[in-house]
Amino acid sequence: MKFTKMQGAGNDFIIIDNRTLNLPVETLCDIARTLCPRAMAVGADGLMAVVEPKAGGDFGMIFINADGSIGEMCGNGARCICKYGYEKGIAGESMTVETTAGPVYGKRLSAMDYQIRLNDVTKLALDVNLNALGNVWNTAYVELGNPGLPHLVVEYPGLAKTEPAAIWELGKALREHPDLPKGANVNFYEITENGTIFERTFERGVEDFTYACGTGTGSVVTVLSEKGLVSGDHTAVEMPGGILYVDVIREDGKVKDLYLSGPAVIVYEGERAEL
Repeated sequence: MKFTKMQGAGNDFIIIDNRTLNLPVETLCDIARTLCPRAMAVGADGLMAVVEPKAGGDFGMIFINADGSIGEMCGNGARCICKYGYEKGIAGESMTVETTAGPVYGKRLSAMDYQIRLNDVTKLALDVNLNALGNVWNTAYVELGNPGLPHLVVEYPGLAKTEPAAIWELGKALREHPDLPKGANVNFYEITENGTIFERTFERGVEDFTYACGTGTGSVVTVLSEKGLVSGDHTAVEMPGGILYVDVIREDGKVKDLYLSGPAVIVYEGERAEL
């Protein structure tokens, strides 16, 4: 089984072309659980399988988290798989990728940078109070696509100087909060003294902090733009893995389009001798 290892702002993925392998989803989930553990195998935040399109897109994408659970979509994963599609001759410089959460439109900006239109904002609540670890946390809740990919957006002063271990229990508690039927990815952020946005995301399915989260970054900028704290015009967000850019396009006062831009890198290609 040949595979490609890719990363986008530190979010790393294993990609296989399932158009010829024709592996069932259950087997793909087993492969993700086998190959994603770090130090034990290839290591990745998730596995993506390229599949034949069903609705006129260039190709389809199945996203599977490191724990073997199926994810609705992944922003940085989608940017990486767009580069994969272009480099492998599956699609041109503009492409449509069919995901579980709906179609994602991608564009090659340069040899390094790719942009996608994230799934529609289907739910948005700016004032959600959640009890966790003995405190009440004021959060915002966002879902992208249908079925919706759930995100919490939580302001955390001093985040850039806070080690992930110091807020791991909080991230886990909010990610599994009983008021959230599907759980959520938890996106902590702060607007620093120099005006930049810094973000750390505790990801559902990885069950830990990752170097970046594309849909989480889109959710953070959506919330901040709704609150009037950022313009949403090519807003830069810094994460441990690098910088991503979000453009919020509005129509009649509502978010119409949400674009995510940033690097997509092929790390290496390999072949797994046995499953």
